[in-house]
Amino acid sequence: MSEVNFPKEWVLTKIIDIADVNPKKLDAELETLSGFIPMSHAPTNFNGILCFDEKPWGEIKKSYTNFKDDDVIVAKVTPCFENGKAAIVRGLPNGIGAGSSEFYVLRPAIKEVSTRFLFSIVKSHKFLQEGAANMTGAVGLRRVPRAFVEAFPVALPPLAEQKIIADKLDTLLAQVETTKARLDRIPQILKTFRQSALAAAVSGKLTEEWRGKNDVSIESWVSTNIGSLALVATGKTPKRTKTEYWEGGDIPWLTSAATGAALTFEAEQFVTKLAVKECTLKLFPIGTLLLAMYGEGKTRGQVTELQLEATCNQACAAILVDEIKVSKEFLKLRLQENYEETRKAAVGGAQPNLNLNKVREITVDLPSETEQIQIVRRVEELFAFADNIEQKTNAALERVNNLTQSILAKAFRGELTAQWRENNPELISGDYSAEALLAKIKAEREAKILKRKVKTKKAKG
Repeated sequence: MSEVNFPKEWVLTKIIDIADVNPKKLDAELETLSGFIPMSHAPTNFNGILCFDEKPWGEIKKSYTNFKDDDVIVAKVTPCFENGKAAIVRGLPNGIGAGSSEFYVLRPAIKEVSTRFLFSIVKSHKFLQEGAANMTGAVGLRRVPRAFVEAFPVALPPLAEQKIIADKLDTLLAQVETTKARLDRIPQILKTFRQSALAAAVSGKLTEEWRGKNDVSIESWVSTNIGSLALVATGKTPKRTKTEYWEGGDIPWLTSAATGAALTFEAEQFVTKLAVKECTLKLFPIGTLLLAMYGEGKTRGQVTELQLEATCNQACAAILVDEIKVSKEFLKLRLQENYEETRKAAVGGAQPNLNLNKVREITVDLPSETEQIQIVRRVEELFAFADNIEQKTNAALERVNNLTQSILAKAFRGELTAQWRENNPELISGDYSAEALLAKIKAEREAKILKRKVKTKKAKG
């Protein structure tokens, strides 16, 4: 932190000067109830809750990192370190615990060093960024060296100011987390909104007022199915062992993974003209609706519209809409709205599948061409409204995600406590100064070393 300005009342030091890194193992009776913290229990956000399991000390004292209440633990291994997994240890049974060996433990050198201030240091962008840049080890299992942690520079405020900084950070960052939590809920709300819009569209509720004004009855809607409105086909997978089917191919070949977007503009895989000929692959034109008949996770039931001529594998149903009978856009809305029902229609074992007959049997309540146009237009308006909110939410989330580090940076520049320092000069000078605090830490450490030497000498004598 030497490259940034900080108040003249602060002193530049290092983590090792104010905290013990990985202090010696704790000692307790084997049956003593204690806390166990695997890496999965460590939070990533600033005010996250640290959870622990209760176990006898004898089960966890060996092969694990030991810590006690008011220690700071921070992950040292990728990707947990970059994700900011760290916490202040509090509330352990009998005040002791153990956890992943991939934690570093930072223990305030003396009680006059604020644990919360120490925690704020390891959550700062500078610590996380430089720690990641200094990682060593094999790819995929890299760790932050202990030497980096110990030598990390700290602009140290007087103790009283450390506590004020910690209080301000607790308050401000709690507000940030609350705001973030509210923003995080919006995508799910918008998903529900879009699904409700689709349900209202295909049930006639969305155009109920329009029908009233145009003297159109809902009874005029005709019950039909996909098979009556479109040609439904599928594709194949040419043998992978025949390189002449794949190498140098320039014909787009799609899998069910392509259905994740509303429109498909490009392919990740290509086959040759020979593959198309010998495997009798069908080429589907622009505008074809592609429905995933099977696939992992959320894939099955998804639908996309081709914006390129392509063939596909057997996991997709290609729906070539007869636009004399139905609006392609309206039929696409119906398929999108029917997502959950389509998934339920699948049969099979661990990975249920649809088939072409089940796709053809999907029912469609069909309004007049004029009402279809009204429905599609209104859904597009509602979706555009939702998309606009989503864009604003994402922009707000990006700002909020940057806000935590912005606040921490201000804290370590002394900006959050400028007025407090002006109002309390007696709490940051003399015996209460940062220099005095460092001197006290040094003196107490030297006293402990001397005490150990005397004890060792007596034991040998």
